[in-house]
Amino acid sequence: MRLLLAEDERDMSNVLTTILKHSGYEVDLAENGQEALDLSMKNNYDCMVMDIMMPVMDGLTALKILRSKGYVTPVILLTAKSEIDDRISGLDSGADDYLTKPFSVGELLARIRSLTRRGQDMSPSKLNVGSTSLDSEEQELSCHNSIRLSGKETKLMKLLMLNPLKGLDTKFIFDKIWSKEEDVDESVVWIYISYLRGKLLAVMSDLQIDGEEGGSFTLMPRRD
Repeated sequence: MRLLLAEDERDMSNVLTTILKHSGYEVDLAENGQEALDLSMKNNYDCMVMDIMMPVMDGLTALKILRSKGYVTPVILLTAKSEIDDRISGLDSGADDYLTKPFSVGELLARIRSLTRRGQDMSPSKLNVGSTSLDSEEQELSCHNSIRLSGKETKLMKLLMLNPLKGLDTKFIFDKIWSKEEDVDESVVWIYISYLRGKLLAVMSDLQIDGEEGGSFTLMPRRD
């Protein structure tokens, strides 16, 4: 799993990075809120651990911007403050969990595991990108008209709509949707991308899926 750690205290950052990597996570680092925002809008993370008090842009502001753009990646906020109002502000900004410094690294790891286990179950069942909407419970894709999707088509469309304008490589998609199935390989991703392209055309969507077989795929505004 891939994590974003946004922490401007160098010693704290080094310790957490070492422990997280030792625990099997891939870790990207940010030293300020703006850098965290830029990385989170470009890359795909299973969880973000973000300090509140950071230079350039604080963690709360970065989180508010992410949530306003529809990003639902789980976020754990870190802060040296213990006031109840600060906790409320963090949760109201869209944080999923909260740890006050100093904290147990074991507790942080446990909270990361808890949040990442939920995966896409934390995301809303209805998503909108541009004028195109997906109801994952009804497995229905809509724009100028509507069409039903299969279960795997729904999961793939949801993954793309949760990460608009981001390039999702074939392995990433396969691991998210088909990793527990033994009778398929990564070629199945291209097959379902092709299915979804046809479904997007059928509903006259304002979106398209860019990319080639075996590479990365990006949900983006249609180029006509």
